Amino acid sequence: MNLVKRTPNNRNFFPSLMEEFFRPDWVGGMQQMNVSVPPVNIRETDNAFEVELSAPGKAKEDFNIELDNDLLTISSEHKEENTTQEGKFTRREFSHSAFKRAFTLPETVNAEDIKAAYENGILKITLPKREEALPKPKRTISIDN
Repeated sequence: MNLVKRTPNNRNFFPSLMEEFFRPDWVGGMQQMNVSVPPVNIRETDNAFEVELSAPGKAKEDFNIELDNDLLTISSEHKEENTTQEGKFTRREFSHSAFKRAFTLPETVNAEDIKAAYENGILKITLPKREEALPKPKRTISIDN
């Protein structure tokens, strides 16, 4: 007789009765809802912050971008319904995906000039810096007598 240590890696050796009974696909192919948050890259340049959100397969109309005080919120919701006839029965499959991301903006952002564009599955939001936050050019200070 061998003893097998139960760890997350070999957990499937001894599935519990309750886990087997309540598995979502026991009634013939139900899928769990895919809950994920799109990844984000944030880059700072001398003149702006650039937020890039990866969301392939969406249209620009699927996004909602809001600014409330210093809180930038990016959200998306998409619902789809497919209906197919099979013999005497109708089968309906619903698809729903949604996400919401929120970012607190620094005081250096010029909120009036924020721009957004969606291209090739990437939502790019440009957050320009205020004039007083931009780097000042180097200057020489003369010494008085």
